[in-house]
Amino acid sequence: RVGFRWWIRCRALELGLTGSVTNKHDGRVHIIAEGPREICERLVSLVRQGKTPGRVDVVVENFSPARGRAGGFHIR
Repeated sequence: RVGFRWWIRCRALELGLTGSVTNKHDGRVHIIAEGPREICERLVSLVRQGKTPGRVDVVVENFSPARGRAGGFHIR
């Protein structure tokens, strides 16, 4: 997970997405990305490719209507 959240933030901002990325206590990382679905799908694809810092074992995606998060992409 070293550098993973920063990597996600950079990719999301490059794609023009807003949202956040958060470490969970059990070792998972929760990503919330808002923007056009096809762009969010690109972010998911980048994570699935496995060329990320750290190791990604499982990706679970859940698409829902945007909630209007503030601009930028925040790390928590």
